[in-house]
Amino acid sequence: MTKEPEGFDEKPEVPDADATATPPSEAEAPDGEQEQQADRGAGDDAPEGDDKALIEAALTAQLDQTRSALNERTQDLQRLQAEFQNYRRRVDRDRVQVKEVAVANLLTELLPVLDDIGRARDHGELVGGFKQVAESLEMVAAKMGLAQFGEEGEPFDPTVHEALMHSYSPEVTETTCVQILQPGYRIGERTIRPARVGVAEPQPGAPAKDSAGDAGTDGGTPEGSDASGDAPAAGDAQKENGGSEDG
Repeated sequence: MTKEPEGFDEKPEVPDADATATPPSEAEAPDGEQEQQADRGAGDDAPEGDDKALIEAALTAQLDQTRSALNERTQDLQRLQAEFQNYRRRVDRDRVQVKEVAVANLLTELLPVLDDIGRARDHGELVGGFKQVAESLEMVAAKMGLAQFGEEGEPFDPTVHEALMHSYSPEVTETTCVQILQPGYRIGERTIRPARVGVAEPQPGAPAKDSAGDAGTDGGTPEGSDASGDAPAAGDAQKENGGSEDG
């Protein structure tokens, strides 16, 4: 018998079907399963409901903060504008006051010159070229707001008058300026020099003019006259005296 060669008794190795099979993960899934997997993958990328709420809350807080900052800046701007308006009004008021003070100081220095012009006019010495210069100076002073006051016969006012002389007069019923010694001057409502005057007061104990005027019209009968207003006869007067012709 022929002897079989060694090594032919072994069977060839056949690969296992399970080992050569494709893993389930790598195998192609049906079309329905692939769509579900794609949907799940897309859902993982989109934010969830809680994340959306947090984002909206953060945006709302940021918007509120921006609005609050805008309101603060608006209030600051309004406050600065009001302060500027007050500053401008204060500057304008101070400018007017400074101008009035400067004009008043200038005109105060000119008052003695105006007094000399007035005295020259009273004495008839204001003639020729001196008259024109004096009138021009008075016109300029009037344009700058200088006004003269003080007249005889006006009531005495201690706020604008300065009494240098005092007397009593039956012709006045109250304290009255009867003589203007030096006129007063004012600029607008501001008095830069009071009028220096002589004043007169009613005489103490003198009856008022109204009562003196009504003395003869009180309805009484004057002494020494009868009711008819006729004087007594001469004979009646002798009888009353107790005398006679025979003595």
